[in-house]
Amino acid sequence: MPVGARVVDAIGAAGGADPAAELNRLNLAAVVQDAAKIHVPLPGEPASSADGPAPGAAVNEATESRNPGTGSSAARKINLNTATAEELDSLPKVGPVLAKRIVEWRQQHGPFAAVEDLDAVDGVGPKMLETLLPLVTV
Repeated sequence: MPVGARVVDAIGAAGGADPAAELNRLNLAAVVQDAAKIHVPLPGEPASSADGPAPGAAVNEATESRNPGTGSSAARKINLNTATAEELDSLPKVGPVLAKRIVEWRQQHGPFAAVEDLDAVDGVGPKMLETLLPLVTV
């Protein structure tokens, strides 16, 4: 994986997640570290590790107590219809200009009916949409 790659990029490079995988338990926006193991849990499977959380690991109460401010919101999807430009800017490959375009599109056209409608925003192409799909919701 190239420097700066995200967990979502690594999962895609590995051929995608198993359909039963609980991707919502991962921080798909976490930056992948060299030699890191990314475990994608299945339903009912614990996401804990003796070495502490890996990049993308599910955030739990123990993680929060060691890393205040990282809480479960890091594992939540960003709602395209309610997110601020600052929240959208936190997504991988979305900078302040594109975040502003997304908010402006929403103001001009109304709420997004589906996540896939994001491709109507100038600057969001197929690759960008593929990256954002697991990270956003409507």
